[in-house]
Amino acid sequence: MSVTTVRLQDDTEQRLEIIANKLQRSKGWIINQALIEYLEKQQLEQERWQQTLEAMESAAQGKVVAGEEVHEWLNSWGTDNEQDAPRVK
Repeated sequence: MSVTTVRLQDDTEQRLEIIANKLQRSKGWIINQALIEYLEKQQLEQERWQQTLEAMESAAQGKVVAGEEVHEWLNSWGTDNEQDAPRVK
């Protein structure tokens, strides 16, 4: 495991100390957990952004499903006649 130095504002340091004491964990553990969560969130946001760009490109090429078909599919959820997801034609 590597070591990284971080400068914290005084109020952030105080809040970190309170949480570490309450959880009976080290400040380093709290910071590591917070950073893991932040990095996972950033990665997920980047993936969603890439998917959005791909979806926009697909729509620009006319690869879309009619809204009516989507509503029919959604309305079939949980029924005895549940439909498969509509596909681009």
